[in-house]
Formats: sequence, C-alpha cells, structure tokens
Amino acid sequence: MKAKLKFLRVAPRKARLVIDLVRGKDVEEAINILQFTHRAASEPVSKLIVSAMENARSTGANVDNLFVDTIFVDEGPTLRRFRPRAMGRATRINKRTSHVTCVLAER
Repeated sequence: MKAKLKFLRVAPRKARLVIDLVRGKDVEEAINILQFTHRAASEPVSKLIVSAMENARSTGANVDNLFVDTIFVDEGPTLRRFRPRAMGRATRINKRTSHVTCVLAER
C-alpha cells in the first residue's frame, strides 16, 4: 500500500504545501481536495494516491477504509541552468526536483 513518485519537476517546498492538505485524510476526500487545488503538484500527487490505492486493491485490502497514513517529500537532484547577465557574466538557475512517497493504511 505504498507508492513513490520520483523526479517530480516541482520544488520540494512547493510540493509540501500540497501534501500537507491531504495527510491523514481518507483517500476519496484527499483526491477531491487535490482536484480543486490550483497548484502544479496537485495533479501528480493525486495520481500517486490513486496508484497507491490500486496497489492496495491488488493486495486484497478494503479500498473503502483506506486513508493517507504517511506522505512526505524528499529533495531530488537539482537541474542546473545558466542565465546570461550583464557584462559577460552568468548566474545559475536551480531547477529543483522532488521525490514523493505515499503510504496508505486501513482504518
């Protein structure tokens, strides 16, 4: 009843704002909350919860009693890009990625 989403192209700080909304909620309620959340990470996190739910269904768990037991974001590798600046200089742009882990449990 576990699923991982790796290399999500959203900064971990922004993804944590989304996952804090659904921690401890029932699966159906969590999916409904994410459906109406206007943030970049809400759709991938919703798909992750559905994937964890299907993993639980394949092991024979009762899907109606599932809730989001544990969900957390770890930092993934940073993509480094460079932007030209004045007087021949360049500055680094960090494009951060996230690893999201979701664990569902039965009530």
